[in-house]
Amino acid sequence: MTWAYSLDTFELVIIAVFAALYILYVVRLTRIKSRLNVPISKWLIKFTIRTLYFLMILGALLGPSFGDTTREIKSVGKDIFVCVDLSESMNAFDVQPSRLEKLKFELKNVVEAFSSDRIGLIMFSNEAFMQCPLTYDNNALNLFIQALNTSLVPSSGTDFGPPLKMALKKLTDEATSVTQQKSKIIILISDGEDFGEETDQIAEEIESSGIKLFTLGIGTERGSKIMTNRGYKRNNQGEEVVSKINTKSLRKLAADTGGKFFEINERQNDVERLINSINDIEGELRDAKQLDAKANKYFYFLIAALALMLIDALITVKVIKL
Repeated sequence: MTWAYSLDTFELVIIAVFAALYILYVVRLTRIKSRLNVPISKWLIKFTIRTLYFLMILGALLGPSFGDTTREIKSVGKDIFVCVDLSESMNAFDVQPSRLEKLKFELKNVVEAFSSDRIGLIMFSNEAFMQCPLTYDNNALNLFIQALNTSLVPSSGTDFGPPLKMALKKLTDEATSVTQQKSKIIILISDGEDFGEETDQIAEEIESSGIKLFTLGIGTERGSKIMTNRGYKRNNQGEEVVSKINTKSLRKLAADTGGKFFEINERQNDVERLINSINDIEGELRDAKQLDAKANKYFYFLIAALALMLIDALITVKVIKL
């Protein structure tokens, strides 16, 4: 038999109080016997019954477990790569406080929603860089998310090809079956048009591999100016650039791979829908273990205590005859 809890201060105080009261009870009966010459052996019946149900109640509080049982514990999870566009247009503030800051806030909600899954982070513009490999360490991942800024990558256009190619390679490095590939997910986040030439080819590879691809666009149709360290960004003619969301490439990419497109703008936030869509995907079985499991059998002790209390109430023991 094993116990879920040990004797702590509370249980020890109860035992001490019980013992003190019964010692006083025994002393009182001993004095009666010495003065009136009355046998006190019968009081032992009550004492024994009360001691037993007191111990039963105490045992129930300690959580007794007995009997050998085993239980299979399965570890199921997904692998998720998040690809974040860090081109300068992500500094636009048509989504407050800015597209990138809003995205960083929402990404932390995504990380929290999939705390038992492995999540990786790729940043890109026209090139892709691994910011964080697949990890279970959500605290480290949140630090990498918080550190995202547009100065981390070259700012010379947006190309969806490199981040998708990198995510695909990392997700297919391990030898996995087609069924397990379906638990692998890529989330591509951007606000602009794709200027890459290999995106269609990589999209076909993603679709044929069974990996799910979701795209998330952030920005508004009216757009906004882009803040830089030197003021608002200007084009070659010296005019201030206004960045507007371009969802055409993102929608096409999602459609070509059998995925879904989501959006964040001033009136709409699809992050919750994105989370629900990922939740609908069945995770892969990573590990299964047989563990010894013993159920808490406190109720047996309580039943015994109640039965003894009933007997105690029904039995009357005379200790003094007048």
